[in-house]
Amino acid sequence: MTKNVFIIFAVFFIAAGAIAAGVYFLYPYNPGQPPRANETGRTKEGIKEVINANNQFALELYSELAQSGQNNIFYSPYSIFTALAMTYEGAKGKTAQEIKSVFHFPENNILEPNFAKIYNDLNKPNKDYTLTTGNALWVQKNFGLLKDYTQRVEEYYGGKATNLDFVNETEKSRQIINSFIEEQTNNKIVNLIPTGFLDALTRLVLTNAIYFKGEWVWQFDKNNTKEMEFHISPTKVVKTPIMYMDPKKAKFKYADLEKLQILELPYKGDQISMLILLPKQGGKYDPKTGESINYNYTLQDIEKDLTIEKLKEWKKQLKETKLGSVYLPKFEIKTKYFLNKDLKALGMPTAFSSEADFSGMTGRRDLFIDFVIHQAYVKVDEKGTEAAAATAVGMNWTAVAPRNIFRADHPFIFIIQQKDTGNILFLGRVIDPSKL
Repeated sequence: MTKNVFIIFAVFFIAAGAIAAGVYFLYPYNPGQPPRANETGRTKEGIKEVINANNQFALELYSELAQSGQNNIFYSPYSIFTALAMTYEGAKGKTAQEIKSVFHFPENNILEPNFAKIYNDLNKPNKDYTLTTGNALWVQKNFGLLKDYTQRVEEYYGGKATNLDFVNETEKSRQIINSFIEEQTNNKIVNLIPTGFLDALTRLVLTNAIYFKGEWVWQFDKNNTKEMEFHISPTKVVKTPIMYMDPKKAKFKYADLEKLQILELPYKGDQISMLILLPKQGGKYDPKTGESINYNYTLQDIEKDLTIEKLKEWKKQLKETKLGSVYLPKFEIKTKYFLNKDLKALGMPTAFSSEADFSGMTGRRDLFIDFVIHQAYVKVDEKGTEAAAATAVGMNWTAVAPRNIFRADHPFIFIIQQKDTGNILFLGRVIDPSKL
């Protein structure tokens, strides 16, 4: 009996291992080892141009998503920008012009090597934090993509291609893509492509994934985290865990501006940081005039001013400052966006229609974008931050408190960026930190 049970378990594990190995064999590359891209020809000016394009798109998409109501927002503009850049490489005519306009892409000879440099830098190993990103093309077997297209995507985006059978093994293909994304994001992005989004007409899926995990340089003490009030609006308050720091030794980059306070929280390694844009609310005493000043700015007051030029202006005013105290809610946000409508509204409807021209991929006008799905996750606690996001583009075949006290107890915007370049990797807002 015991022997039979052992044989059954042995057969089960061998079979399970064979299935896992078979799935892994279909991956374009080891999920933990993204290929290096060719950055030959990159320049400092070119890198700035690509980062400005990403950041411009980041804020414009934020404005579009913010119209959906008073909800938490979180996404990776970099991930969406990357997936659509690979798609743009195969676009022609009006389709290409519209995508270029929405994403503010520079000319290809600037976009390609400078994007490659940014991608390579994100994937550089760092002992203080984890940050990786990877791209892939999933192609229907026997469907001919132009060699020039696949070579450019692999050369400048690290986007290797692999063949799947969407026609006969639709569900298996979906599971393979989702499994690859899960491995790239430490299992934080699960089931990116839902059931029913792929079918027998699917010919190409382009994916990007990005994952970050870092610890604060100046961590919060868990013993100081208390249930406190978070003011969603003047009439709505929730109780939520809010972290507290009395930073006796720490100095943060900080700005106290007309409508908002800005705080930069650095992660270990001094390469990545979080910016928090907090509308000024409450009152303060002005010792010069002997008067109390009351502030009642809202998130909407900040959002209407939030442009790439204004963000640069605000960041220039950050100065190393000794703060009296820092309050920040713990929060965890999971989001999923189906971006067809948003991208059309931003100015690229043709790519989603029968008029689409992606002949740069196949030599024929036989593909259009069927869906753009983006899924993201972030967790902020006393120790640091874990954030992940992934984007899939599916293509079908046609047939305030007193000065120097930072109390984030009301809705705010947060940005996770590369410190030296300002490249926005993740962007979000917290309306209700008690909601997942």
